[in-house]
Amino acid sequence: MFLENLVFDAHQPQVRGHFWEQALGTDNLTDETDNVETRLSVPGGPALDLCFQQVTDPLVPSPRLHLDLAAGDDQVGTVQRLLDLGATRLDIGQGDVPWVVLADPEGHPFCVLPDDDDLHRDSGPVAAVTVECDDPVRDATFWAELTGWQPFAGSSPHSLRHPSGRGLVLEFGSPERGPAVARTPKTVKNQLHLDLRLEPDDDLGDVLTRVEARGAVRIDHDWGDLPWTSLVDPSGNEFCFLPARTG
Repeated sequence: MFLENLVFDAHQPQVRGHFWEQALGTDNLTDETDNVETRLSVPGGPALDLCFQQVTDPLVPSPRLHLDLAAGDDQVGTVQRLLDLGATRLDIGQGDVPWVVLADPEGHPFCVLPDDDDLHRDSGPVAAVTVECDDPVRDATFWAELTGWQPFAGSSPHSLRHPSGRGLVLEFGSPERGPAVARTPKTVKNQLHLDLRLEPDDDLGDVLTRVEARGAVRIDHDWGDLPWTSLVDPSGNEFCFLPARTG
């Protein structure tokens, strides 16, 4: 299996999707009222799709997963460009820090890293996805087994990167440079989650048995008959298994 999607819930997929498409310079794949998809490609590294799916539930702030953007050599200019696209400044108690916290058009926080960030070379426009979790060591091990990504000396001591050494970093815990988010019990669905695609030789039953033994839990939902399987990881963060492609 492999990491395929970063999925955002959205009330207005076109508003949120087009903002991120312009912010990151990604390639549009799907542009529909209830679903927008855009591809984040890094030369020599992984391709990940950002998917914006329409939901009707309230979008409660849930920054347990957020994006950290690379600013290149012009953080001030990058922040201004994002503000011009529809982002807003956000104060979540971060204090005097070298990164800038913004919110996308539907209120989800993200960070713009400083000019001198050297930890995420070859990342592309998204430097990292930061995952707030209860046990960073456990969850980094869990996600390494799922994705095949490898330990990386990122901002968090528990970080993973694609074996190519390129593309964004998955960072587990509360990195010193991340938003100052108070740790509270998780009570609502995350607005952002990860999707993994099964390979043709992956047996879903075997995969589920394996991940459940490591602390994942299947979600008991009333969303109808879906082609994917929804779970939460050991810290309660949602993710999905997509079926293997055929043909």
